[in-house]
This record gives sequence, structure tokens and C-alpha cells, in this order.
Amino acid sequence: MHHHTDNYSFLTTASVPKVISTLAVPTIVSMLLTSFYNMTDTFFVGKIDTQSTAAVGIVFSVMAIIQAIGFFFGHGSGNYISRKLGAHETDTAQRMASTGFFFALFTGTILALFGWLFLTPLSIVLGSTPTILPYTESYLGIVLLGAPFMTASLVLNNQMRFQGNAAYAMVGIVSGAVINVVLDPVFIFWCDMGVSGAALATTISQIFSFFLLLYMSHRGENIHIHYKNFTPRWSYIKEIIGGGTPSLARQGLGSLSTMLLNVAAGVYGDAAIAGMSIVTRVCMFINSFFIGFGQGFQPMCGFCYGAGLYGRVRRGFWFCVKLGFCFLLLCSIVGMEYAEEIVWLFRKGDPAVITVGASALRWQLISLPLGAWVIISNMMLQTIRKPVRATLLSSARQGLFFIPLIMILPRFWELQGVEMCQAVSDFLSFLLAIPLTYSVLREMRSKEL
Repeated sequence: MHHHTDNYSFLTTASVPKVISTLAVPTIVSMLLTSFYNMTDTFFVGKIDTQSTAAVGIVFSVMAIIQAIGFFFGHGSGNYISRKLGAHETDTAQRMASTGFFFALFTGTILALFGWLFLTPLSIVLGSTPTILPYTESYLGIVLLGAPFMTASLVLNNQMRFQGNAAYAMVGIVSGAVINVVLDPVFIFWCDMGVSGAALATTISQIFSFFLLLYMSHRGENIHIHYKNFTPRWSYIKEIIGGGTPSLARQGLGSLSTMLLNVAAGVYGDAAIAGMSIVTRVCMFINSFFIGFGQGFQPMCGFCYGAGLYGRVRRGFWFCVKLGFCFLLLCSIVGMEYAEEIVWLFRKGDPAVITVGASALRWQLISLPLGAWVIISNMMLQTIRKPVRATLLSSARQGLFFIPLIMILPRFWELQGVEMCQAVSDFLSFLLAIPLTYSVLREMRSKEL
């Protein structure tokens, strides 16, 4: 296991910008492709009609729940595996790998069955208007087929990343995204399947990704998955819950916010739902670039904090925040200038969608640069084992502030209230993040002296 010592010296001695940049490249590629995945569906479906575009936006919150479960088991088991491998306890790591994997597979299957049983009520709860309902049902019915494969793939992907094999994980995601992009137009237009074609393309690409990742987990230094290692003991379950909850809170609340956003926008018609769902995607795309960059900071942050090199942790933190602020500010300026054009790319034929979308996009971009501080603070707190602060901060942006705001603001400002919700929520999260993070940075500075 010599590469662990090499990793250790690289993370604790090489120059901070170099470490972060090296580690960030595969995670940025993975993150961009994952959100590119979501954007291709929106892009091709946007060529059919407004109802189909809205249906993809509505089903997106179900996809987010499926992803949340994958991240819960993936981050929960992955954190544990990396600690045990560092302590050379390979057999416990192997048991945890299989346990996390099979739990995710079973949970995904239960989710799919539950979804099929309650397809119509579920589609309505998610915010389908009567005109969108048939599109949502056909899209969701097919997407649920992929749920077990999607949850299990995310576990494999995260376990590989925590074992330090991010490149393997990246190949699995990239191949899935490429297949999705190729199959989308084939099924939607050539086979004339409409929105069902988009769902089928997504599901096939997920199943392919799953088998590729499973094959790759048996290669190189990756831990192999075997059913005989599946150990559903409370001690393992407790570890998964401990390591996975901040991710689950973030994703789960995010998904709830998306549902409430669709319901609030639905009052103003299908065009409003479609416009808001395009904006959500565009901002996720910009943020995913930055989150991938932040994930390059996480391993260094963990290693150096563990080694007592607090100065390096702080230098890494400030490096990420400054670079992130400049990057997001640039994105904001460009986006403000070309808001109509950006939304038009996704939905050329519907001027109503473009009007709502452009206005909502400008609102979102006002607060975008503040995300640099919020996101990097959140990652640092999660990595250095401050789970309460981390969960509070990750819940704040997606839920604690957003959910009351989406209930209140539209009452006063109607559609504009819906559009400005995320911006106000981001600003409040920024104010919350300052004291939460500043005290931790100050504590590290005093330890350093």
C-alpha cells in the first residue's frame, strides 16, 4: 500500500494551489458531466414542447431523492472505508464496501416499486398541472426502472473516490453521460418517442454505468464487492448514518425545495415551471464546476487537519474562496448580460418561458458569488468532523431559509417573489456561514501559535 504514503507527503507538503488543482480535475469533470447529463435531457426535450420541458423539471426532484439515497450510502460507507484503509484494516473496509453497496441496491428497488404503485398521486404531489400530468407519468414510470442501478452506481463511484481512485469513478460517469447524449436524439426524434425516449435514454445509460463501475471495482487496487461480505450489523449501519446524514439533509431538502418551487411556479402556468427549471439547471451547472473544485480541497483539508497542519488548511480555504469568488463573479456578469440568450438555448419557441427564465436567472446570479464562501465553508466543516455545523449550513441554503421564503415572498410579489427566493436564501446563508466558519478558522489560528 505504498501509494498511501506518497499521497500523504503530496497532500501535506506540496504547494497548496498545486495540490488542490491536481485533485480537483477528475472531480470537476465528474461533476460537470453529472449536471451535463441533466442538461441534455432538458435541451433535447425542450425541442418537443413546453409540457415535456416542465415534466423533466418535475421528475428532477425524484431523481434528486434517488441521488440523495445514493450519496447517503456512498458518503457514509466511503468515509469509513478511507479511515479503515489508512489504518490497514482491509477486511472491515471490504465488509463495509459490500454492505453500503447492497443496502443502496435494495433501497433503490423498494423506491422503484413504491413509485410505480403510486405513480399518479406522486406526479401530482410533485407539482404536475393537469396538462403536464401525462408527460410526467410516462417520464417518471421509465426513470424509476433505473433507480436501483442509480443508487448503487453512486455508492461505487463515491467509494472509489474515497479510496483515492477518482479516475476510475470518472470513467464510469463519463461513459454514462456520453451514452445518454447519443441515445437522447435517437429515441426522442428518430423513434418518435417524445419524453418517454428521454427517460429511456437516461435509464439505459445508468444501467450501463452501473455494470461498468461494478466491473471496474474488480480491477486495480479497488475493493471488490461480494455478497458474502454483506454485513447488515448495527455497528456498520451506525457508521453509514453518521457519515451520510449531512449529504442526505442537503439533497433531501434540496429536493423538497425543488418540489415547492414547481408548485409555486405552477400557479403562473406551465411556462413559469419550464422557465424556473431551466434556471435551476443552469445555476447547478455553474455551481457543479465550483463544487468539483471544492472536492479537490477536501482530501487535503482532511489530511492536513489530521496532521495538525492548521496553517495549510486555512491557506487552502482562502485559496478556494478567493478563486471561487472571482470565477462565480465572472459567471454572474456574463450571465446577467446574456440571460435571454441562455434561456433561449433551451426553449427557443416559447417567449413566455424566456421572459420568466431570464428574469429568474438575473435574480439568481446576484447572489451567486457569495456561494464561494458558503460552499467551501460547508465542505471544510464536513471534512474536519464538525457535523452539526456542516449539517446546519448545508440545510440552510437548500431548505431552512428557502422553504419559508417560497411560502411567503410570492404572496407579496407574486411571480417575482418566486424568482427572487433563491437569491434571498443564498444571502441569508452567507450571513449564517460567517460566524459558523470564522470561529473555526480562529480556533485553528490559535492552535497554530
